[in-house]
Amino acid sequence: MQPVLTTSRIGDGALWLAAFLSGFVIREPAPYELYLALITVIWLLFGLKLRSEFGPLVVCFLLYCAGGIASVPLATKFETAFTYTAVTVFLTVTSIFYAAVLAEKPGRFRFIEHGYLACSVIVAITGILGYFHAFPGAEFFTRYDRARGTFEDPNVYGPFLALPTVILVQRLMVRPLRECLLLLPILGILVLGIFLSFSRGAWGVLLAASLVVYTLGLITEQNSAKRLRLVLLGLGGVLALAAMLAVALSFDSVWDMFQQRAKLEQPYDVARLGRFARYSLGFEMVLERPLGLGALEFNQYFPEDEHNVYLKGFTTYGWLGGTTYIVFLVWTFARLVPLLFKHRPWTPFIHCIFGVMLAHMFLQIIIDTDHWRHVYMLYGLAWGLIAAERILQKQSLSAIPLQRQRPASPRCHSPVDQGA
Repeated sequence: MQPVLTTSRIGDGALWLAAFLSGFVIREPAPYELYLALITVIWLLFGLKLRSEFGPLVVCFLLYCAGGIASVPLATKFETAFTYTAVTVFLTVTSIFYAAVLAEKPGRFRFIEHGYLACSVIVAITGILGYFHAFPGAEFFTRYDRARGTFEDPNVYGPFLALPTVILVQRLMVRPLRECLLLLPILGILVLGIFLSFSRGAWGVLLAASLVVYTLGLITEQNSAKRLRLVLLGLGGVLALAAMLAVALSFDSVWDMFQQRAKLEQPYDVARLGRFARYSLGFEMVLERPLGLGALEFNQYFPEDEHNVYLKGFTTYGWLGGTTYIVFLVWTFARLVPLLFKHRPWTPFIHCIFGVMLAHMFLQIIIDTDHWRHVYMLYGLAWGLIAAERILQKQSLSAIPLQRQRPASPRCHSPVDQGA
């Protein structure tokens, strides 16, 4: 009789829980960090491999962290800078962990996907209930009159919900109508949660990622009838989104906040030392500082932090870290694009990862995502599936010579053949 719980099932459940805990980061260290630290050590003890197929991820993050460590002594607050850099190192380790477990067994993406989806529904509901003050103390789940759910900041809460929302959008494109009807209420909760974050970045990520996934679906679909279905679903989705926005904006508080947040230029963007002015001045400063300024030192020179990951790469991680991060992104997308057109069980998931990552790449121009847990998870998932594809290709290539070299079955000679 086989045991009910095998090592494989325990590992799959551990991955589900890791993805589930990723959405509860109101305080640091969050349960997610403590749990990831534990299962990473346990998984390594049980033989988790660091494969050459995701070597670029490891090498780039080693260089990125090395740049940050080198800049720590430059900071005026050494302990704060050291802690910040240590968190970066830990998050890069979590990214490598996700890459390693998917490279070993790519089918594990389903457990991560399901855990993330389950978590996101809870996170979105808390944000929605908090925004509408549905119960005493519900305002705990808001900040600046914006939904934040179980996150510290609405600007993190909104983009976190983008991946599960896009996953549901992708499922609606291919699943039977009956299943679509079951998914629509969940999708509505996630979209409303993102909207009530009033994060322009989150709105942009959701819109851009959905368009990318929808376009990839149209490109890769060969059946004309299914393509027509996608076109009709797209039109229906636009109408449904418009109807939901109309209902949400009928609330005065929602309408007032929407008017305020929908402006492309905010006072803190275009002020004398606003966000956009700091970008050019910051890049001028780092041209003279190869090691950067040190972690969390930018606000010693300007009213606020960088709010730009590419600038922060140079200010906090020096020329080495800033350059490495840009190279890493280019390398990642170059390896990821060919996978979009492969016929694998995880290809739809790759479409979603690609769309959300691409949207985040542009979001990083205006928002600091340096310590966002789900961004490092995205990098790890992407490189895990990149590595899995390369491993499959190597296995296929190694199987061809074996087939060619396989000896023919010995022929049985009859007495007549032997001249008896």
